[in-house]
Amino acid sequence: MAGFSSSKALSYSSLLVVFLLFSFSEAREITVGGKNGSWAVPSFESQSLNKWAESTRFRIGDTLVWKYDSAKDSVLRVTKEDYGNCNASNPIEQLKDGETKLHLDQPGPYYFISGTKGHCEKGQKLVLVVMTPRKHLGISPAPSPAGEVDGPAIAPTSGATSLKGGVLTVVALGVFSLWF
Repeated sequence: MAGFSSSKALSYSSLLVVFLLFSFSEAREITVGGKNGSWAVPSFESQSLNKWAESTRFRIGDTLVWKYDSAKDSVLRVTKEDYGNCNASNPIEQLKDGETKLHLDQPGPYYFISGTKGHCEKGQKLVLVVMTPRKHLGISPAPSPAGEVDGPAIAPTSGATSLKGGVLTVVALGVFSLWF
């Protein structure tokens, strides 16, 4: 590392920080099924939208995008029970414009089935889970041992840091220390 000038080190460090800032961005548009989209009856189990969803992290603020022929299909947001039974008679929400965008605004599972009769039974359905955000990096106090009387509550210190900023700071400081 002795051959690195401080200007090169600073350039590399700056690029890393910019990359990390973009990787922590809050909201994304995610095409259901990947780049090409695939809201259709899968030909094989490996083409299941649930296989795709298992490899994707969904966060609050993300927007799902479905692309399909609106004359032939639609997307129904349904309950867990209706998802399991492929029941399209009472959807929470019916999406049918051909390029549907749905904003994910709460953590937990979301269930979707095709609005075309018989497609859900053939595997055209999707369940995904939106991750719960972690706001602060902190340590919870350990529970009191059995039989002890609880003492006074201790207020958290002002040194609490958000996960996002804390990780970025630690990584950036670690990178700087590699070159200096």
